[in-house]
Amino acid sequence: MSTVHLGLSLGHATDPDAEHWLSDHLPAALAVPGLVACTHNVPSPYPHVALSFAAPEHVDLPETDPELRAAADEAAARHRDRVSGRAVIFPGVEALTGTLTAAEILELSAIERVAVLGGADAAPDAVVETRDFVRPLIRSGRLELVLVPIVGGRFAPFEVPNPTPCCADH
Repeated sequence: MSTVHLGLSLGHATDPDAEHWLSDHLPAALAVPGLVACTHNVPSPYPHVALSFAAPEHVDLPETDPELRAAADEAAARHRDRVSGRAVIFPGVEALTGTLTAAEILELSAIERVAVLGGADAAPDAVVETRDFVRPLIRSGRLELVLVPIVGGRFAPFEVPNPTPCCADH
């Protein structure tokens, strides 16, 4: 079975904006088994976040404004070529809650590698506090979750659910 790769650019300013749009506007598409949806930072025609989709069947998406069509196509190509992308929806994401080991993350989801920031593979028994927010990246052709050490010899995904905006205190 071949995979369909699609791009969509609606001019979202941030990853959270794009994620909220996904959850609010594509519920039927999100139920497609095997669907992988990623965000991509694209530079033109202005910096914004585009979306890409890989699915075993066509997914109905809204029309991309002609001004943003090149950005949508770029996002789809990056995903298709497994060059980049930040996965929001992927097989098994719903199982990645609470505390899991690196081996369980690999077993339960489409994530193909769990690595500690800096590049080393996480030990299979490494304990990961998912924070119920797992956003793996497409890197070197694989879907990879990057972890950081936290208190008690445990790990957490590098990306936090609600980051503090830069310069929030002034």
